[in-house]
Amino acid sequence: MQKPINSRYAIIDLGSNTFHLLIIEKQSDTIRTLVKEQIPAKIAMAGINQGIITEEAIERALKVLHFFRQQIDEQRVPLENSIALGTSAIRNAKNGTEFCKTIEKEMGIVIEIISGDREAELIYEGVRRALNLGTVPSLIMDIGGGSVEFIICHATRIFWKQSFEIGGQRLLEKFLHTDPISSSAIQRMNNYFQEQLLPLVNAAHQYAPQTLVGSSGSFDTLVDMDYMHRLGHLPDPEKTDFNYPLEEFYRAYELFTSLNHDERMTIPGMIELRVDMIVPAAVLIAHVLKSLNIRQIRCSTFALKEGIMAWVLKEASTGYTELN
Repeated sequence: MQKPINSRYAIIDLGSNTFHLLIIEKQSDTIRTLVKEQIPAKIAMAGINQGIITEEAIERALKVLHFFRQQIDEQRVPLENSIALGTSAIRNAKNGTEFCKTIEKEMGIVIEIISGDREAELIYEGVRRALNLGTVPSLIMDIGGGSVEFIICHATRIFWKQSFEIGGQRLLEKFLHTDPISSSAIQRMNNYFQEQLLPLVNAAHQYAPQTLVGSSGSFDTLVDMDYMHRLGHLPDPEKTDFNYPLEEFYRAYELFTSLNHDERMTIPGMIELRVDMIVPAAVLIAHVLKSLNIRQIRCSTFALKEGIMAWVLKEASTGYTELN
């Protein structure tokens, strides 16, 4: 028989805008979440389009990771059971390797920088644990601060995947020079998407995804806004799969593109973390829906960190020794 599992693991997703910490305990066939945190570190701010992580961003990162390290120690997770993955802002920064060395020296946390391709694979693994993707191709969309991952897939197979360096912080700094956003900026963004996303359009013609599956991030906020608007309360935090009405997206889109920062903050369900980034995210979502003629949206609260969790547990299970 196999040795039973009784282990704790810490997963850190160092996103370009938000750092996530997930601490779990695996006991035989049960997984228990001990800690789940998301804190804005904004390491992409003011430097992502120049390919650097600024000194201010490094200070913010150290502050967040110091708190995460405290949580890891309090939950008695051994550092060898901790995994930290760096994504777009780190992999594309000229000082990304230096940043990782600084974190390791200060925190004892070793960061593995993953490719956009690997990021897309892990997002797929996370999303398919949140909902049943079925047998008809869907398009998963994960909007980060630095990159956006698209995956055409169904429940058991990835047909096509690609990471595009068109994340929310990049778009914010490149296009949004007025608040509210101007109609000319929206037009420039759509022209930019038409050029950048040609590989997506070609793949969609081949595989014909019927549903857009939004992964975490801005899609979480869209769902929260929908619940507050229609039902007057936030969704059950244990629920991981949502059908999101198309008409609700376009209602939200009109709000995001006509209101300024302070006005957007008054929308029920809005949070400070997303209030600015959600504007370019909404323009991007609208472009994808229109250009691919997609009429159905689902949302997954699981994303990269849950995919990392699945990978970590799979790797751990292959190391078990057989007991005679």
